[in-house]
Amino acid sequence: MDTGPLRGLLRGEPLGHPAHPMLVEVPMGCWLSAAVLDTVPGAHRYATVLTAVGLVGGAPAAAAGWADWAELPPRQARVGVAHAIANVAAVGCYVVSLSDRLRGRGARGRLWSLAGLSAVAVSGALGGHIAYAGRPDPGAPGGATHTGP
Repeated sequence: MDTGPLRGLLRGEPLGHPAHPMLVEVPMGCWLSAAVLDTVPGAHRYATVLTAVGLVGGAPAAAAGWADWAELPPRQARVGVAHAIANVAAVGCYVVSLSDRLRGRGARGRLWSLAGLSAVAVSGALGGHIAYAGRPDPGAPGGATHTGP
């Protein structure tokens, strides 16, 4: 099925594997690094930059995720909706965090950042379920299939 060049690119066809898992490393890495830098005295400015870069990097990751979601079977697509909702919550927290940080409300910005990181963790767990549901579970005896909750 010809999905068009943009959709094919978003789905990772030139790479031979989905692009979404690779693209989510940018926002996740930036936001986790920002949380670490928030604990380092004098490094809050760098955490603010990483928060902004994570927000920008989230756009291509989201576009690739939606392209993948459109091809999911119904059960996985339902989990994908929950995954997307958790991502929207995370982005909302990081937008508020960035706004607070830029307005000099660093403590409040750091709290919103931790809330966002929590939402990212939930989203990641849901994304992992989508990726591995129905696939062999290497930790199960005889490679039993992972069915998840």
